[in-house]
Amino acid sequence: MTTPSRHPVAFDFFLEVAVIDQLVSTEMERVLPEGLTMSSFSLLNHLTTRGGSDSPARLALALQVTKGAVTALLKRLEARRLIHMSANPRDGRAKIVTLTEEGRRRRDDAIAALDPLLEAFLVDFSETDLANALPLLRRVRLHLNRRRRGL
Repeated sequence: MTTPSRHPVAFDFFLEVAVIDQLVSTEMERVLPEGLTMSSFSLLNHLTTRGGSDSPARLALALQVTKGAVTALLKRLEARRLIHMSANPRDGRAKIVTLTEEGRRRRDDAIAALDPLLEAFLVDFSETDLANALPLLRRVRLHLNRRRRGL
């Protein structure tokens, strides 16, 4: 059956990406170290790529969640000593979230736990196949980010 959309190829593309996202999240959650969810891993990984710190507002934007959701996640991660929250020295009302050494270790443990999943994936898809797909995926991400920001 075909989709009633006037843009069936774009609809099918978005649908495939959405299903892949669900499948990847399920696979990753299955192998992440105990106590780490996709949300917490994503946040720890994002902090690592941002040099170890960021603001709660930027984290909410990056993770595509509400400020309330990121605040709840930050409280859980801080209680486990994976992050540290402090006042922003430039604006005492704002907070800075900093990755702790334990948080960095947990993120690295998670990546190590994902290696067998990645190795199994590479049996069916070569690194060349994946590298060739990355430019299109990055263009899609950048397009969606621009739309999200109203640009």
